[in-house]
Amino acid sequence: MKKILVAVCAIVPVFAGFFPSTVTTSVASVNGNTITLNKPFPVNGMSGIVIHTLGKNRKAITAIAIQESVSKVKITKGDLLADDSLPTSRSIVSVGDKVIGGYLYSNVLVLAPNVDTYMKVTKSANKNWIHPDIYAAFLAREGDSTPTPSNLNKFAKEAQVGLVYIVKRGKAVLFDPISKRVIAQKDFSAVGNETKYPFYMRFTHIRGGLFSSKATGDYYKSVGAIH
Repeated sequence: MKKILVAVCAIVPVFAGFFPSTVTTSVASVNGNTITLNKPFPVNGMSGIVIHTLGKNRKAITAIAIQESVSKVKITKGDLLADDSLPTSRSIVSVGDKVIGGYLYSNVLVLAPNVDTYMKVTKSANKNWIHPDIYAAFLAREGDSTPTPSNLNKFAKEAQVGLVYIVKRGKAVLFDPISKRVIAQKDFSAVGNETKYPFYMRFTHIRGGLFSSKATGDYYKSVGAIH
């Protein structure tokens, strides 16, 4: 009986609740643009960073890591700072390098249909909640009218956002904007029937952008393409 219980416990996710925990691990092996980790991230689709040793007492974030499976983590050169002027190393990862999975996962952007639902979300957990006004201003500057995986990826690197909490019809999802993957979901009911388009924000008009007081559409369709 004890052996059976151990086997069952082994398949239970190592994080509690809705939000995956940040994990610190290291590189076990390197094969081209893929690595294995000594301790896998708690869920596939999670992104993280590789901290490479450049020399004596010198380290730098040199790669983004995205877990595709327990035995396969893809790496790409760069870090999560949107600054092309930062120096990078020719050798981006080596065995033994430190890896942090879920880097910046405490910084969460919320996309919700109305203010009451937004408040329900932000009261549900102790996170650094990124207000959708900031994202709305970014979209106006970019000339985009609705959320997409691509503009969320760019915004996340500029604003240091780790996750996007998206309220969909009957459920809530956690979207990793770096891996562009949904890493968690749960049943969730929005508060009331009011919906703002393309999502709740405090602006009614943004000069120079595609948003305006006349903008109309379906909130749930605007976030439905993010999956």
